[in-house]
Amino acid sequence: MKRTVYGIGETICDIIFKDNQPQAAKAGGSTFNAMVSLGRMGVSTSFISKIGDDKMGQIIMDFMQENNISTDNMTIWQGHKTDIALAFLNEKGDAEYSFYKEYDKQFVEANIPEFKKDDILLFGSYFALNTLLRPLVLRVVEAAVAAGVIIYYDPNFRNSHAHEIELLRPTLMQNMTMATVVRGSDEDFENIFEGNAYLEEMKAIAPQLIVTKNSAGVDVLDKENDFHFPAREIIPVSTIGAGDSFNAGFIYALLKNNIGYDDVKNLSEKQWEVMVNTAVSFSTEVCQSYDNYISQDFADSLVQ
Repeated sequence: MKRTVYGIGETICDIIFKDNQPQAAKAGGSTFNAMVSLGRMGVSTSFISKIGDDKMGQIIMDFMQENNISTDNMTIWQGHKTDIALAFLNEKGDAEYSFYKEYDKQFVEANIPEFKKDDILLFGSYFALNTLLRPLVLRVVEAAVAAGVIIYYDPNFRNSHAHEIELLRPTLMQNMTMATVVRGSDEDFENIFEGNAYLEEMKAIAPQLIVTKNSAGVDVLDKENDFHFPAREIIPVSTIGAGDSFNAGFIYALLKNNIGYDDVKNLSEKQWEVMVNTAVSFSTEVCQSYDNYISQDFADSLVQ
């Protein structure tokens, strides 16, 4: 049976600045970026989100269809504009954001997919913490849990929300306990736990934990073992889609290696190595351009 990767998250237009000058405008959003990379790999994908009923919304919807992402679960946000993010890159290619968003109660009425066992659901970022959107997120995740879906959660909890941590920590904890795999950066977990002593707490929360540490590589902690895998040395153009592309690469490796829900809990070091290396290759590719997702040429080179 063909497996489908579902994502739920925000859909925005990223306008990217370098040296205070606009460089590119890209369809974006943390989960959205990963879905584009997966769609370009030929994976069956479907995205749950909202989009404005403006010109930018139509451009993004067309872009999704061109990249093999089903729009069946998209909500057209009547009378509203598509959300925008301004991303200002520093000399290292890291971004500082300014967001221009609206939220509407209409979006909590989105359709719940008919999940099948061993499908994959990707969710995360502030979208999964927003109190207005929380009922929808919970309905989707709970339906996925009941169906035996691999749930991949990326908290993507950045400094801009660190001042809200006491309020948001219970929701973050709930998301992580519902997940099959949790992947975050060391910065995410330091913000969540207000320091670098987070590993022991995370071991009790997430049975399969991936911590990405930029040039310091990737740590994996499952219920019995700890593994470390090195990063690749590059000079990044932009790191905007780095973590999102890592997520896509890892999910693609799950599918390619036919790893289902019952298998994730018993991965060998070799299996972790294969999947992390695939994820790192996706992330490395994206860091070398202003795109938020892997190029079609890169995708084609992997599936030949």
